[in-house]
Amino acid sequence: MAKIKKIIAREILDSRGCPTIEAIIQLADLSVGIFSTPSGISIGKHEALELRDGDPKRYIGRGVLKNLEKIFKILSPRLIGKDAQNQKAIDQEMIDADGTSDKSNLGANTLLALSGAVAKAQAASQRIPLYQYIAQMSNRNTKEFTIPTPMFNILNGGKHGGGNLDFQEFMVVPPRANSYSTNLKMGVEVYYALKGVIISHNATYLVGDEGGYAPTLYSNADAFKLLKEATDQAGYNLGLDVFFSLDVAASNLKRGSSYKIKDHPVAMTSNDFVDFFITLNDQYHLLSIEDPFGQDEWDDWKSLTAKIGTDIIIIGDDLIATNLERLKKAIADKACNGIVIKPNQVGTLTETLQVIEAARNGNFKIVVSHRSGETNDDFIADFAVGVSADYVKFGAPARGERVAKYNRLLEIEHDLS
Repeated sequence: MAKIKKIIAREILDSRGCPTIEAIIQLADLSVGIFSTPSGISIGKHEALELRDGDPKRYIGRGVLKNLEKIFKILSPRLIGKDAQNQKAIDQEMIDADGTSDKSNLGANTLLALSGAVAKAQAASQRIPLYQYIAQMSNRNTKEFTIPTPMFNILNGGKHGGGNLDFQEFMVVPPRANSYSTNLKMGVEVYYALKGVIISHNATYLVGDEGGYAPTLYSNADAFKLLKEATDQAGYNLGLDVFFSLDVAASNLKRGSSYKIKDHPVAMTSNDFVDFFITLNDQYHLLSIEDPFGQDEWDDWKSLTAKIGTDIIIIGDDLIATNLERLKKAIADKACNGIVIKPNQVGTLTETLQVIEAARNGNFKIVVSHRSGETNDDFIADFAVGVSADYVKFGAPARGERVAKYNRLLEIEHDLS
């Protein structure tokens, strides 16, 4: 047993140059855990709330000095002296201190910084890998581990790409049967090939927030044509060696009751959008579609899942927002059959693990994800292994904050071999 002895928190920058929180927990046995909170740019309205300073004279209002003040004045006095191995009690103490349903008092970004740092410190105290400690926390088998399959977001659109394309993420995904190192090689080689393909089409090959290329194209369908060409040039077979996945982020495309995309000159109704996805799947045999409709359009989600949900994974991100009650509704309504897990959408590891357990009981595929605003913290890689996620999303195999996660999975694979 090691109690929390010291809490340090400071303001650092994420991969977009935006302030975020880094928390350092030191235990009585001198074990240390350091965690930095990620942040999204495409934020669903049902996510727990971030706290920001709001001072326009400093980081255009994005600073987190208020968060540090709340850590030092409110949370530290409650947590100092607590047993670090009781993560649930520590997280509940912070939830109670916040006292709101959406973490709007202290901020989900504040709570997660401490929650993650405590877990890291306790893993260090027990002298076990973090992924093994996460498995303990989630009551999973700590002897059998597998590496989740990466979903490589190698072509960025939407808010990740500056509006060059309507859809937010165009991903290539290897087969789950392969080893992780083999899958990583595939993702990198297709990424290499995609740059050459983009250049050959006289398009820009600058990258977006998540490291994927962000060319300006006439339509979203053109993006799939580039991916297909890159896959072929890399020597892989679509539907056998490589699969395509799509994050629509449709809430950003909604105009009243319709959706507006480059592929159609007029706005599309929900039924039109369903037909569009069915046609797209017929062409490319997609592995998954994430957020195909607005985050509150439950009937449209149910319609698409009923029509093609047995063939592909319909994944809820903005729809569910790592929120237990919304997940329960999604399961009951058969609105989707996969879920994106982002700890900062809810605020603590305990709550995140509760959502994962409920999703697993509902036979949902689990996709553990980073955010567009990341740091070099590789916590999420260990977390994904510890909870036995089916897939992980870390962005493209480029930029240090993304590569740190991919390289950490290589380390874990080596440890397990």
